[in-house]
Amino acid sequence: MRKAPKIELTDEDRATLQRWSRGRRTPMRQILRAQIVLLAAAGVENQEIASRLGTTRPTVGLWRRRFAESGIGGIEQDAPRGGRPPKSRQDLVTEIVRKTTQETPPNATQWTTRSLAQELGTNQSLVHRVWKSHGLKPHLSRTFKVSTDPRFEEKLLDVVGLYLNPPEHALVLCADEKSQIQALDRTQPGLPLKKGRAGTMTHDYKRHGTTTLFAALNLADGTVIARCQARHRHQEWLRFLQAIDQETPSQLDLHLIADNYATHKHPKVQAWLTRHPRFHVHFIPTSSSWLNVVESFFSKLTRQRIRRGVFLSVDELIEAILAYIDQNNAEPKPFIWTAKAENILDKVGRARAALDTARTA
Repeated sequence: MRKAPKIELTDEDRATLQRWSRGRRTPMRQILRAQIVLLAAAGVENQEIASRLGTTRPTVGLWRRRFAESGIGGIEQDAPRGGRPPKSRQDLVTEIVRKTTQETPPNATQWTTRSLAQELGTNQSLVHRVWKSHGLKPHLSRTFKVSTDPRFEEKLLDVVGLYLNPPEHALVLCADEKSQIQALDRTQPGLPLKKGRAGTMTHDYKRHGTTTLFAALNLADGTVIARCQARHRHQEWLRFLQAIDQETPSQLDLHLIADNYATHKHPKVQAWLTRHPRFHVHFIPTSSSWLNVVESFFSKLTRQRIRRGVFLSVDELIEAILAYIDQNNAEPKPFIWTAKAENILDKVGRARAALDTARTA
């Protein structure tokens, strides 16, 4: 007749087990194991322990033996289970990943859990688990474009150099225009945000005209020089440059970062810049709007003030934009650029290599 192993506890083991047995955040299985060992150490037989704790005698015997053999570690975690997943299951997982990343269904642009499960003769729950474990999201896509500017590296180094090491006795201004901002009025009033329900807006709208925002972000302190104008030709760009000239200290040089929009390079603009030598224009590479910091300000303005706004006229829209900019200028925050040019060049190089591989595949 087998005898249950005798349990003897050190003071440290007893304190640990008592803490587990009373812990509110301790897993239930660990509480049960601690209570079994404590009662066993008190000399209670297995059948009596099972009766007190509402479990079975084999369970009591298992954890009593585990503690006798391995101590606290023996009951803290489950013992490792033997065996390995069937090879057929591993092959199916590999095929799910391969098809998801390398093929598309014949009548769609991406797989769904149902369509891929049907294709492979399995269930969609397995497909979903494999996608989740491998970080695959076929229903999502992101836009991108790699610049093909032949002077990309030269322009990048120039602009990032200004961000990381701005010159003394000068201002670095990131300038651009946000064109065709629409004054939109909804056809019906929206419902406000409330518990359990998001705010609502009608999908259709009434147009009341557009405006173009010209803005220059001062990299040093985060203030913005802004003008709203009806159009965005070189004439409006010139008027905006004149406004910058008037609203900045005359003794400072101005390094203006701008994109390659044709109006920025118009002959009349070039002539004006020649007559105002304190202006130094630095053009970002083509297809690299992310390199112009003012685009971040435009994105923030759109999210916080324009996208959900209701405007009954262009004047009302302009008033809202300028009020937002005034509030920004009242408590500005300097923009700190951290990305180094060499890291950006490495990333662009990898993107170009991937594109070349895709073209030749």
